Amino acid sequence: MIELKRIAVFCASAIGADEVYSRQAYELGQTLAQQGIGLVYGGARVGLMGRVADGVLAQGGEAIGVLPEFLDSREVAHDKLTRLVFVKTMHERKYRMYELSDGVITLPGSYGTMDELFEMLTWGQLGLHHKPIGLLNTNGYYDSLLAFRQTMTHEGFLKESHRDMLLVGTHAPDLLEQMRNYRPSSSGKWFTKQGVVIK
Repeated sequence: MIELKRIAVFCASAIGADEVYSRQAYELGQTLAQQGIGLVYGGARVGLMGRVADGVLAQGGEAIGVLPEFLDSREVAHDKLTRLVFVKTMHERKYRMYELSDGVITLPGSYGTMDELFEMLTWGQLGLHHKPIGLLNTNGYYDSLLAFRQTMTHEGFLKESHRDMLLVGTHAPDLLEQMRNYRPSSSGKWFTKQGVVIK
């Protein structure tokens, strides 16, 4: 069983069109704190990012923000965090969040959130880490993405073992339990023309 001391949460700096996104982000933060799991996130006080941090802090949990310096000048930094780490670039932010965490959960978001999620999945696929990666599918937001994931597998571009690296849940406690019980794939990355894996 994997010990989850801290979870990196990737999510939107927007609040979303439906109140359910804000509510579940806050509830995720509460759940992390109640289970003694620290939060590592993008450091902002706005959008779903701010809501998950507020949920953690309301329960007395640890909330670490990682923020590029150029975003601080726009006054988006959360001012009540346990710790705020400043970095130079977006790339540094992503890597620092990875370093500080034992796993990843992705909430709804757009381009930036997708970039973060898929980079973590790619690193896992390449064997650069074995951390569990979870998707909290609030309100069916990621249904189309999950359908496309199956298309990638069906068409021979994504192995089933790598498809299954992405753990999916609709409620935080269930998703965290999946992450604790995660067993990383030991198979290689590459296919040959005949579908044989190259180690």
